[in-house]
Amino acid sequence: MKTTLFFIVSYFCFSTLFAQEIVSSWVGVLDIPGAKLPVVFNIKQIGNELTTTMDSPMQGVKDIPITKTTYEKNELSLTSSEMQIQYKGTLKSDQIEGIFSQGQMSLPLILNRKKEGESTLKRPQTPKAPFDYKIEEVTFENPTDRNTLAGTLTTPSNKKEFPVVILISGSGQQNRDSEIFGHKSFWVIADDFAKKGIGVLRLDDRGVGGSNGASTNMTTQNFATDTNAAVEFIAKKGFQEIGLIGHSEGGIIAPIVASQNKKVKFIVSMAGPGISIDELMILQTNAQGKLSGANEAQLKSTSDLNRKLYATVKNYQGNDLQNEVKKILFNELEKLPKEQQPSETEMENFLNDQSKSLSMPWYSYFLKINPDDYWSKIKIPVLAINGTLDTQVTSKENLNGIKISLEKAKNRRFEIAELPNLNHLFQDAKIGSVEEYGQLEQTIAPIVLEKMSSWILKY
Repeated sequence: MKTTLFFIVSYFCFSTLFAQEIVSSWVGVLDIPGAKLPVVFNIKQIGNELTTTMDSPMQGVKDIPITKTTYEKNELSLTSSEMQIQYKGTLKSDQIEGIFSQGQMSLPLILNRKKEGESTLKRPQTPKAPFDYKIEEVTFENPTDRNTLAGTLTTPSNKKEFPVVILISGSGQQNRDSEIFGHKSFWVIADDFAKKGIGVLRLDDRGVGGSNGASTNMTTQNFATDTNAAVEFIAKKGFQEIGLIGHSEGGIIAPIVASQNKKVKFIVSMAGPGISIDELMILQTNAQGKLSGANEAQLKSTSDLNRKLYATVKNYQGNDLQNEVKKILFNELEKLPKEQQPSETEMENFLNDQSKSLSMPWYSYFLKINPDDYWSKIKIPVLAINGTLDTQVTSKENLNGIKISLEKAKNRRFEIAELPNLNHLFQDAKIGSVEEYGQLEQTIAPIVLEKMSSWILKY
């Protein structure tokens, strides 16, 4: 009995040690037609079991679950039944050589152990220590919704008086760096501004990092109360020249707050809405549809359907919006030729997903926003910028909308700047597609940083 027990204990110790050599984050690059796609496999050991998640940094996707992980005799096997992904490779001198498969596609994939702190994607503008400015981690309460907000305040170390801006992120829950595809645009802005003599407060959105208060019922108005609380927090610290820089949805939150809080002294709108949101989204769908090769008939059909859906969402007075949206979508799918119609299961999944998204409180509220209601009240200095390759908030229409509203307000202290060849993230771009965001190494064009900082210091 003693001999048997010793053998069992030794076996499990050996198995654990053997598995530890594969426990790590492994990074490789898939050479797919037209692009190189980095992937990361994060292999962990829980008890005697190996578990794995997969990241696709270029696509902004993290923690894709891998159903089964096995590692025996230097052979690694990873399977995700849901994503139809399989990887089989052999560990050779701290490198795994293998084949990645998804559906009918099979590609060679070499994985290397990821070094601690190493970035999978090349992002040369990401700030690196040492920093010659003050960095303060802060938390405060939004007294309206009783939620806690956390962020980072960077301030120049060589000046006593300087303007401070509060950065407001776009749609979706983002961290204080507004990180997407490895790009940390808000940190890049904060670093650049602090070196030039401008303070910056950047915050985690609700439900991200150190900020709480996220719920399925939150809307743009809730986010506006977060920004207003940030203004009050900065004012209590003794700063008087307080400005707002809002990107995308943040670009409408800025005038909402500034129209109500006189402590805001200036606004910078980065690709902010200037026309009704439903019309903005029609233009967005058309711009992105053209890039994907849709013809005029397809674009018109999509626009007609979206107008019908948006009108329903904006005007609905009942208590079952999701079902109403589902009916409209079902009727449209029924018009398709039989050979183009999805299967019953696919149709049900599609109808449920789309109707749920369109009937969310945030979506309903956002669609009803008319930016003119807020921009037409703004008399403080405004800089509104956008890129000509922006396919999410098209530059011409939205900048013109902001201009018309500011003129209505009799605001004589504003500047409108349409910047050539920049996309929605203000990167130097080729076509402006969403897919291009992660492929570009540049986080934000230097001309944008210079434009904003010089305007703020002179306004």
